[in-house]
Amino acid sequence: MSDHPAPAAAAATRAEHGLEGPDRRLAVPPGARLVLATHNRKKLVELVAILRAQPGLDALPDDAVVTAGDLGAPEPVEDGVTFEANALIKARALAQATGLPAVADDSGLVVDVLGGAPGIFSARWAGRHGDDQANLDLLLAQLSAISVPEHRRAGFVCAAALVTPDGTETGFRGAMNGTRVDAPRGTNGFGYDPILVPDEQAPAPDGTPGTLTSAELSPEEKNAISHRGKAFRALAPTIADALR
Repeated sequence: MSDHPAPAAAAATRAEHGLEGPDRRLAVPPGARLVLATHNRKKLVELVAILRAQPGLDALPDDAVVTAGDLGAPEPVEDGVTFEANALIKARALAQATGLPAVADDSGLVVDVLGGAPGIFSARWAGRHGDDQANLDLLLAQLSAISVPEHRRAGFVCAAALVTPDGTETGFRGAMNGTRVDAPRGTNGFGYDPILVPDEQAPAPDGTPGTLTSAELSPEEKNAISHRGKAFRALAPTIADALR
């Protein structure tokens, strides 16, 4: 994605998702300056931490960034065929519904031996959106017979997008590659974090490659190398400009 005004695309998104017209504008708290398209509080904490690392935003108030969940925003139909397309669908809808700059991301797990699946269907792999345990159980069952080390490669992909009320769009992609394990380990993170051992984690104390899953890493360790952290950090200077 690149910076460009897209009024036609934004209008199509508004009409398709029932957000056309001033009467559909959501009520926004007075201190809010940015809206994040998520109902997941962990994503909010992660984004705010990244933004506060930007010059001039170290004192960004807690109430400056709100979520779609905070505002009761309707969830648009994510019918894009790429992570980038779905991130833009969500950001466009929120920017129109709130009148604020909107940030959205779309992310998922891509498993090499499955040809990149679950991919954009990661959040609803088992059929119901957001059922992390069911998604994880189904994927592990589907991969249970595959034990050859070279067929264990997988990774997380994230596309993050910023859409401002004037229709300007900016986006970046981040990735965290690694090796999948057969059984979940760790309690940090969410989604498929418990089954991916990231390549970029710090070595073990004896100097050998680290063997922790993403869910066993601390939030700080994970954010430093995560797909979402990379995409959000790349987008952060543009977000900071929109907030100044």
